[in-house]
Amino acid sequence: MTDLAVCFDELPTRGGGRIGVARLNAPKALNALSLEMIQLVADKLDAWAVDPGVVAVWLEGSGDKAFCAGGDVVALYRALQETSQSDFPATYFTAEYRLDHRIHTYPKPLLVWGDGIVMGGGLGLMAGGFQRLVTETTLIAMPEITIGLYPDIGASWFLGRMPKGIGAYLGLTGAQLNARDALDLGLGDRFVPRERRDDLLGALAEADYGERAVSTCRSVVMQVIDRFEDRQQAPEGRVWRHRDHLQAMVDRSEVTEAVARLLADDSDDPWLAANRARLETGCPLTAHLVWRMLERHRHGSLADAFRDELALSVQCCHRGDLAEGVRALLIDKDKQPRWSHHDVASVPEADVQALMKSPWDDENHPLRDLGVGQRIQ
Repeated sequence: MTDLAVCFDELPTRGGGRIGVARLNAPKALNALSLEMIQLVADKLDAWAVDPGVVAVWLEGSGDKAFCAGGDVVALYRALQETSQSDFPATYFTAEYRLDHRIHTYPKPLLVWGDGIVMGGGLGLMAGGFQRLVTETTLIAMPEITIGLYPDIGASWFLGRMPKGIGAYLGLTGAQLNARDALDLGLGDRFVPRERRDDLLGALAEADYGERAVSTCRSVVMQVIDRFEDRQQAPEGRVWRHRDHLQAMVDRSEVTEAVARLLADDSDDPWLAANRARLETGCPLTAHLVWRMLERHRHGSLADAFRDELALSVQCCHRGDLAEGVRALLIDKDKQPRWSHHDVASVPEADVQALMKSPWDDENHPLRDLGVGQRIQ
């Protein structure tokens, strides 16, 4: 197997076009998204966007376990231990969020093969895809509450566009979603059985994209996927059957009230119980950040959400609980994080406000140009 962080290929199509294929290539690390991966994918997407021969792009992960299990938070942790690398978090998150926004606004049909684990930064790559393909092994989650971060990568924007309260529940509990949940919540577009991956990619390559106009290419891509989609094979979802219950618990005016109701829930449903346990041992500060970011970006633009997330993510690295959360879960692996606050109710408003304060003014913000001419609502 090649040592390249991302493998690229181009599949010839009928009529002389090409499908660009990008494959994250760190299967032993579940394709955790490194800065090198981000930069390689961003550069290639830019090149394919202006190449008239490229009719569509396919993005996937190597191995059979994960599309991408999240950002490379271990690299972030190590950088935070070195004074000389204090700028790394800003560099990393700036590049990541630019790439995520690029995918949301990509001019050509971009398909994401969301097979296996799709968490955190992996969902950032998937969320903006033109066609987000899920399989029987898809497992989506934003478990940042377990490491002291918060759902970033645009989640401050797209979680708030789910049915009322559901996005907040997912962010507070790090709940795991399957393919059916993804389809129900708008995180996935089509269900294609894993075993049909090669056949689907082959059919896309055999299709005729005519004069390669973007509208034609999108139409052809969707027609091809129609032949492979089989929602009958999707697993039973969890969110939709608990929707009323979740909304009743989370529909509160304050995060402390919502968390209290969630922790007091006595349901013995295994999925609900696992989510409750994750919240109970998770970072109290994260719960406040989840709530606050969803409030701030309920009616805003995606670009504004990314700008706000960049500031907050950098602050979480330097002033928040992220380093301790990563240490406990992934470095020492003692799973005994020493959070800065005892529980959600004991987090002072001043501590939340300190993290929400941007290190940059508007003129110097690294993402100040993001979304210019591409506003998404």
